[in-house]
Amino acid sequence: MKPLRWSAHALKNLSDREIPRAEAEKTLADPEAVSPASSSRQFSMRRYFDERFQREMLVRALVGETAEERVVITVYITSKIGKYMREAAP
Repeated sequence: MKPLRWSAHALKNLSDREIPRAEAEKTLADPEAVSPASSSRQFSMRRYFDERFQREMLVRALVGETAEERVVITVYITSKIGKYMREAAP
């Protein structure tokens, strides 16, 4: 597997949006669903229980791929699980 690099923007989102890094890393390592964003980018998604909001949330990580590496472009969480999981369905 290609090495993974976090962009400065993605790292800032983790901090600013208080996204648990462990949940983001689980999403990248073992996504529940993957949805294409463009020819070289895809969203990796995974549900988790957010202690702060006391509800199930969805981590979405946009990952780009080059010949040498995978790059986490952005990461965010959303409560709109049904919307995004439907889009990822085959």
